[in-house]
Amino acid sequence: MFYICSMSGVHVIWFKRDLRVHDHAALAAAVASGAPILPLYIFEPGYWALPEHSRRQFDFVRDSLEELDAALKARGTKLVIRMGSAIDVFSALHQKHGIAAIHAHEETGLQWTFDRDRAVRRWARNAGISLREQPQNGVQRALQSRDGWANQWEAFMRRPRLVAPEALKPSAADSEEWPLPQDFGLGADDCPQRQKGGRMAAVDCLRSFLESRGRTYQKSMSSPLTAADACSRLSPHLAFGTVSIREAWQAAQKAQHEHGRSGDTGFAASIGSFISRLQWHCHFIQKLEDQTSIESRNLHPGYDGLRPEPLAGDPRLAAWIEGRTGFPFLDACMRSLRETGWLNFRMRAMVMGFASHHLWLDWKQPAEHLAALFTDFEPGIHYPQAQMQSATTGMNTPRIYNPVKQSQDQDPDGAFIRRWVPELSGLPAEWLHAPWEAPASVRARAGIVLGQTYPMRIVDHMAAAEEARSRIFAVRKRAGHGAQADALQARHGSKRSGIPFRGQQAARRQAVPRAPEPAQLSFDLHLTPPSQAHAS
Repeated sequence: MFYICSMSGVHVIWFKRDLRVHDHAALAAAVASGAPILPLYIFEPGYWALPEHSRRQFDFVRDSLEELDAALKARGTKLVIRMGSAIDVFSALHQKHGIAAIHAHEETGLQWTFDRDRAVRRWARNAGISLREQPQNGVQRALQSRDGWANQWEAFMRRPRLVAPEALKPSAADSEEWPLPQDFGLGADDCPQRQKGGRMAAVDCLRSFLESRGRTYQKSMSSPLTAADACSRLSPHLAFGTVSIREAWQAAQKAQHEHGRSGDTGFAASIGSFISRLQWHCHFIQKLEDQTSIESRNLHPGYDGLRPEPLAGDPRLAAWIEGRTGFPFLDACMRSLRETGWLNFRMRAMVMGFASHHLWLDWKQPAEHLAALFTDFEPGIHYPQAQMQSATTGMNTPRIYNPVKQSQDQDPDGAFIRRWVPELSGLPAEWLHAPWEAPASVRARAGIVLGQTYPMRIVDHMAAAEEARSRIFAVRKRAGHGAQADALQARHGSKRSGIPFRGQQAARRQAVPRAPEPAQLSFDLHLTPPSQAHAS
């Protein structure tokens, strides 16, 4: 391929899901070159057309890009916005400005982004451009074995954080106008309580969690009533990289040490639990990095064809995603998710499992629908978890959540249900979890007519769970199932990764944490950039 271009030798920083200037290895590598810097974000129509992507994610990214642009301007340059396919954008920039190198973080994403990155690598090689990718979260590309993975991951987390550069040498490239969500057919804002994107919001989440909100994290994370405040709420910021996972890990290590030293062992234990989940976060991303087909095919082939794919307009799928199943707690979770873009992990497992087990739907379409509702959609966590909760990994013991028992356990007084399913608010708490069991006179006094004011339950959950369990265990008993499951465990399982089992984790959390490295003791999230013109 031959290019006619004015060779100024710019180094492009290709921002994807790393929307920050702090602890940014690709940015640091570009700065070290001494060349003019061209910070680039590409709005790719093909990316935003994927079923997993949505307006709420776009708006979060837009928030984050605006803050990133301000941080870059405070350092002497600006974010260059382009719209189109990555190769077309790079080709045009190369012809006009002459690209000497492209710097980017390695991305573990959907098959679409994997294929795009391979195509960009081929293009860069043919154009004679160096493409330099940096690891971002301890996930290892082309990993040969899971043995010792956790120790290597922790070593990555302990490395010094990269300080944001004080000044950047600008290029001559101008930015295009920022696109609107309507340009991608994303429609109107449908998430009124969405978390705000950007580094400032990420820092605020992390600080408030480590200083106060996370005190009851261990016991409060399971119920949607308490989890929204007691959980870190960092997930969308980690997904889009407004804060690095190393920053979160080192801050948590410091906080755990300080709470333990002050005698607040309960708070220290909660932070220890959070630290272990940061490792699990990357453990699951590593699964998708090692096997991209997890997004689209059953991890264990023994489950192929076990469940039917829902047809277009399947009323069961529509009722589930819209919160009209007739199970109040489940419906409350789905309605809350639609309005806020977030749901705690235990409830994510329950709603995914309900679609797979109680409705007996193939997991792929429900997983796509859920992904679009999550502001914090992270492919490497979402798809391995969708398969785990659907019992198609072969490695995990099937767990089928009872939506009524979960309701009674996690929302005993019905406060969460009354908030999100107000048409049932007149029911006494004893009948709120299973309104079909309430006497007709009780329902009448509450103004409830099942099938009219609130749906009849879509399925007999006890019978459906038993049937699902029977079908799944029939597959597990087939010849060859165990050998295939053992091979998958060797490739993806946590035992070989070095992540401790639950008992070991609990013991670690109860122990007084060791002091962090000296560099971590002065942890600073660098809210104020060198120039006071903008906040980063």
